[in-house]
Amino acid sequence: MFLRPALQRPARPRLVADAPTTSRRGFLAACACACALPAVLSSGANAQMPPPSSIAPAPARPLHAALDESARAIEGRMIAWRRDIHQNPELGNQEVRTSAMVAAHLRTLGYTVRDKVAVTGLVATLKGEGGPGPTLALRADMDALPVPEEVDLPFASRAKTMWGGQEVGVMHACGHDCHTAILMATAEVIARHRADLRGTVVLIFQPAEENLPDGEIGGARRMLDEGAFNDPKPDAVFGLHVVSGLTAGTLGYRPGPAAASADEFTITVHGRQTHGARPWGGVDPIVIGAQIISALQTIQSRQVDSGASPSVLTVGQFHGGNRSNIIPDRAMMNGTLRTYDEERRQFIMRRVKEVSESIAQGMDGRAEVSWLPNGYPSMANDPTLTQRMAPSLARVAGEGALRMMPPGLAAEDFAYFSKAVPGVFFNVGVTAPGLDPRQVPTNHSPRFRVDESGLLPGLRAMLHMVADYTGSGVA
Repeated sequence: MFLRPALQRPARPRLVADAPTTSRRGFLAACACACALPAVLSSGANAQMPPPSSIAPAPARPLHAALDESARAIEGRMIAWRRDIHQNPELGNQEVRTSAMVAAHLRTLGYTVRDKVAVTGLVATLKGEGGPGPTLALRADMDALPVPEEVDLPFASRAKTMWGGQEVGVMHACGHDCHTAILMATAEVIARHRADLRGTVVLIFQPAEENLPDGEIGGARRMLDEGAFNDPKPDAVFGLHVVSGLTAGTLGYRPGPAAASADEFTITVHGRQTHGARPWGGVDPIVIGAQIISALQTIQSRQVDSGASPSVLTVGQFHGGNRSNIIPDRAMMNGTLRTYDEERRQFIMRRVKEVSESIAQGMDGRAEVSWLPNGYPSMANDPTLTQRMAPSLARVAGEGALRMMPPGLAAEDFAYFSKAVPGVFFNVGVTAPGLDPRQVPTNHSPRFRVDESGLLPGLRAMLHMVADYTGSGVA
């Protein structure tokens, strides 16, 4: 999940129990980061819980029972992998240890492994022995966030590294440690049942989903540019994301648009420096910037049909000057745009530039607008494929535990994979039973906490979807 960290101090939420063991020492108050994905954005005191899905479970076959048995047998090791990765987190394009651990595991299982794809990514393939069938890609992201952990666990992260020129704490605050561990377990169970597998499975272990500083292009986009979907090209791709917005044991999905595009912009306003007691002697870029910020909000409120499709334009940073009595020569603003519609996305990007430049010029200044090149497009689940696979999710979740997720204005670079081939991206709940998912720390918070009992349903869901999509285990 991707959203730039934004400093804020939320009210202290209720704590979530981490299964199977946890310490109960208190947490420190701290800054939190925004989180992404529809299920996560359903969190919050005023949010509504997503409704149960009306999808009927697909009939079970003997292979499903065998996969479930293998999943339960590997659950303990999967949790151990997750804890190891959690205690040793690595930021985007720095996942050297994680990538090496995963590659060694896959090679022992008989996968053909290509490493160093998009710096630290892996592409692994396994051909089934159960007969001809489709090629299916499964994706997990491996990177952590520049967030200092404030969860009291025996395997809590104490890691620090450099990011954007600053030393930062590092934490798997988004749950990518869970994703990696689940796909490692998926890989082993699939290999164990290779004789029943039809077609070919391609595993994508991806770096830098949380994006990179200074506009650097990486993650899914770079993996595709470096041939992740070449030889063989998948017919479909599946992915999952653990979320605090659902209780452990609950799964969520949504056909069609499921995550917004994400673009970051910078506006630099140039004025003319003068003494604060003589504002007429210069051009105040701070005043110009304030006018620009106010005017930008009219793009969203007056120039687009927000009822037809949601979008958000937010200025999250405003910097200018370093003394109270000096008007500086420049000011800088930084913000984000979220949309579902590509035409809307391009329109707002154009209007941000036009509005900023015209206001600055009218106030005797100058504005430069730049959009970072590593934005994400909106992500949509293929409607037909999602409806086909939803009964598999319903079979795993059980009655009332499959949820239809609302749309949210957060981003996921799985969007690049699902634009290349039909895709399904689903949510896995990790909030402890008995707690309100709307009241707990969200993904990206330094207090984000995973109830590990949610990992097994995620593993089972992925295995069932593989079996059903490939037609494995059918006589």
